[in-house]
Amino acid sequence: MVLGAYSFFDVMMSMLVFFAWILVIAWVIMLMIDNFRRTDHSGWAKAAWFVFLIFFPIIGAISYVIVRPKPPAVAEIGPPSDGQHVVDRIAKLDELKSKGAISDAEYADLKRKAIATP
Repeated sequence: MVLGAYSFFDVMMSMLVFFAWILVIAWVIMLMIDNFRRTDHSGWAKAAWFVFLIFFPIIGAISYVIVRPKPPAVAEIGPPSDGQHVVDRIAKLDELKSKGAISDAEYADLKRKAIATP
């Protein structure tokens, strides 16, 4: 290749490919972090997803995003903040129960925890 034969278009395409790979690598790393933070997976499931993401990064990442279950709806409540009252938390639980996002047993358990939280 002769010096100077690398056109502006070639430079832009090289940059596009380079930054696309950076995005893919960052996405796969974020999915690995999500995989290991999940509490609903067993250790073997986490290891299998890790190996799948390492050896087949693009296919593994797409399939992980499609297959993984949504986090429980109880996560919408979140930890109590200083200004949040128990009544507000129970009202949010009632709303989730009426939508069918949580069962009666989960409602009773979470209500008991909300009342016990200062």
